Amino acid sequence: MSLGILATVAFVFGLQWAKNFFVPLLLGIFLAYTLSPVVRWLERWHIRRAIGATLVTAAILAGMGLTIQRLQGEFFNIIDGLPALTHKVTRLLTEASDGQPSTIQQVQAAAAEIEQAAANAGSDARRALQQRHPAPASSPGASNFRVMDWLLAGSMGLASFVSQATMVVFLVFFLLLAGDTFKRKLVKLTGPSLTRKKVTVHILEDINTSIQNYMFMLLVTNTLLALLLWAALRMIGLENAGAWATFAGVAHIMPYFGPLLITSATGLVAFLQFESLRMVILVAGASLAIATLVGMVVTTWMTGKIAKMNPAAVFVSLLFWGWLWGMWGLLLGVPVVVVIKVVAERVEGMEVVAELLGE
Repeated sequence: MSLGILATVAFVFGLQWAKNFFVPLLLGIFLAYTLSPVVRWLERWHIRRAIGATLVTAAILAGMGLTIQRLQGEFFNIIDGLPALTHKVTRLLTEASDGQPSTIQQVQAAAAEIEQAAANAGSDARRALQQRHPAPASSPGASNFRVMDWLLAGSMGLASFVSQATMVVFLVFFLLLAGDTFKRKLVKLTGPSLTRKKVTVHILEDINTSIQNYMFMLLVTNTLLALLLWAALRMIGLENAGAWATFAGVAHIMPYFGPLLITSATGLVAFLQFESLRMVILVAGASLAIATLVGMVVTTWMTGKIAKMNPAAVFVSLLFWGWLWGMWGLLLGVPVVVVIKVVAERVEGMEVVAELLGE
C-alpha cells in the first residue's frame, strides 16, 4: 500500500511537471480522433490519405482564420476601449456619496496604514540586523512593479501559446496521415493471445466512438450557444456582441465553470456600458439562461448518452484536472476520464474504477 501511494503521488507530480508535453499531445490526439472520419470519407471518394489530411488541416486553419478576420474589428474595439473602461471603473469605484469616503477609499486608507506600520516594524528590524551583520544597501525601487516586466511576461505567454498551438496542428496532421497505423501496432504489442487482441480492439473502438461523439457534441452545443447568445446580445444592444458570443462559445468548453465565467463577463461589460442595474440583470440573466438551457439540458443529456458517467464523478474529475493543468485540465478532463472508464470496463482488475465512474 505504501509503495502504491508513493507511486501515485509520483505519477501525479510527473503529470503536473510534464504539463507542456501532455497537454498538446492529448489535445492533438483528441482532435485527430474527431477529424479522422472526414479523412476516411474523403478516402471513399478515392482521395489519398495524404491529400485528405492536408485538405482537412488546411480547411480547419482557414476556418479559424476567417473567423478571426471576421471578428477582429470587434476584438480591436474591445482592446481600444480598455483605457476608457479603466477610467470608468475607477470613477465608479471612487465616487463618494454625501461627502463620505467610498468603500474603496476606506480600504485604500486601511491598506496604507497597515503598510506604514509594516514598514516601520521592518525598518526597526533591519536596523537591528544591520548592526549585527552589515549588508550592502539595495538599489532603490527594486521591489516596485515595472510595466516592462508585465509586458515581457505577457509576450512570453503569447509565444508559448503560439508554439503549443503550432505543435498541436502538426501533431493532428501527422496523426491523420498515419491513419490506423498506431492502432495496429497497439494490437500487435498485446501479444500472441487472440483474447487480448480482441479486448484491445474493442477498447480502441470504444475510445474512438466515445471521443468522436463527445467532440462532436462540444462542437454542436458550443456553436448553438454562441449563435443564441449573439442574437440575444444584439437584440439587447450590447456592443461587440459577436466577440462576446465567440468568447462564450469557447468558454463553454469548460463544463460547470464556463457558464459562470460567461455570466460574470457579460454582466460586467453590461455594467460598464449601460451603468444600469436593470441592464446588468437583463444581460447576465440572458447569458445565464442560454448557458443553462444549452449546458444543463442539451450538453448534460448528450454527455450522459455518450459517456454514461454519473455527474458527481465528472465534477470531481474536473476539479482534479483543473487543479493539475488549469484551464487545459478543465478542457481535457472529461475526455481523459471517458478513456479511463472505457479501459476500466474492459481490463480485468479495474472494475472498481469502472463502477465509481459509471452511472
